[in-house]
Amino acid sequence: MNVAKNRFPWQRLTTTETKMVYITEELIRRRAEHNDCEIFSLEEVSLHQQDIERIEHIDRWCRELKILYLQNNLIPRIENLGRLKKLEYLNLALNNIEVIENLEGCESLQKLDLTVNFVGLLSSVESLKHNIHLRELFLVGNPCTEFQGYRQYVVAALPQLKQWLDGTEISRSERIRASQGLEQARRRVREQENEYLRRREEQKEEAARGKKEKKTGFDGRWYTDINNTDSQDKENQELKENLRSPEKEEQAEEEEQEQEREFWHTPCSFTPESRLEAHRHLEEKRKANKKETENKTKATRTLITADGRVMNVNEPRLAFSLTEDEENNAVMLDLAVYRHMDTSLMDVDVQPTYARVSVKGKAKGELKVKKTIPRPCGESQSCCSSAEDKSRNKKIPERLEVDPSKRTSVDIANIVRSTGEGPLENARTSHPEDLPDGFLDDPEVPPLI
Repeated sequence: MNVAKNRFPWQRLTTTETKMVYITEELIRRRAEHNDCEIFSLEEVSLHQQDIERIEHIDRWCRELKILYLQNNLIPRIENLGRLKKLEYLNLALNNIEVIENLEGCESLQKLDLTVNFVGLLSSVESLKHNIHLRELFLVGNPCTEFQGYRQYVVAALPQLKQWLDGTEISRSERIRASQGLEQARRRVREQENEYLRRREEQKEEAARGKKEKKTGFDGRWYTDINNTDSQDKENQELKENLRSPEKEEQAEEEEQEQEREFWHTPCSFTPESRLEAHRHLEEKRKANKKETENKTKATRTLITADGRVMNVNEPRLAFSLTEDEENNAVMLDLAVYRHMDTSLMDVDVQPTYARVSVKGKAKGELKVKKTIPRPCGESQSCCSSAEDKSRNKKIPERLEVDPSKRTSVDIANIVRSTGEGPLENARTSHPEDLPDGFLDDPEVPPLI
């Protein structure tokens, strides 16, 4: 097992050249929002796709963890997890792990996912014997799955694995057959492991040679001091930028595209080194594009030309409609803004020849107003009313007012009961000739006027 001591010599090369991503308290607190950002009582945390290159601090800060997601990172080794006594599910898929180790302390571990890693030492699976509660194991996409007798060996080496291996249920008959041929399967696995380790050494040497070739200077000299190389590269880059002509700039761009095609189309072995190299390459491209975007000054948008011509612009691409109301001699602009947007984020500027609407600092546009012909006033229509009166009249509804002096109906409020005296009684007795023959006057009925 001398090979296991120095199985990651390439890691020392990469850590000095690029900045590693560490697991920090701030990172874990950000991922613990569902637990009010408390990490001491955290039972589940997801740290996937964080470009993490080393597992650390989790076993000291999060002792109550039951579920830990670390998939799709750059982790080369399983470490610093032995104190997580309550851990039940560990996901380390899509990493650079080559050996299964350091999980003996995870007493409650029930499910381990190592899909698409680089586990080539299949015998290291026997380190999981101490995890007596282990029920599911996933090793799909690892080099060890290509070994002859792989499944038989794992099923026999882990008798506590009674449910699933790589998503396939383990039957009782399969376990009996596997245990009967365990020693023979173990010998075959050791032979294949030795062959795999020999190939890995060749892959590491090839990766180291590739790194040295990339460090060759433009003058053919070797640069071993990284700090000096960085300063010299900056000087050379500035010199090249100053001496660049448009033709050379175009040529340099073509060369860069050719190098990009060569990088992605050149066949290579799928190894931890090649995966790490691809990640570094993408990271450098992302930083270069970000820097180029920051340096590129945004061209100011022309809204009004030098000769006073108004340009139609819709920078935020909002839906709008512009209609002309000939009856009211007006132009109606209907603009669909963002839902729940505060009116303080809008600015409207109306001019005689255009209208400008700014939404969240972006100009909606310069909308030209068509010139309309005012309506002629009729003979009975007053043309001297101001715009303010018109707008007020449009907002206030028109109502019909009735003059109280012109009422013709009976005012019921003035009807009173007769007591034998007063104007009503006098009117009844003062004109007896007006009453028809046979009419009986009932004092209880008020007179009709």
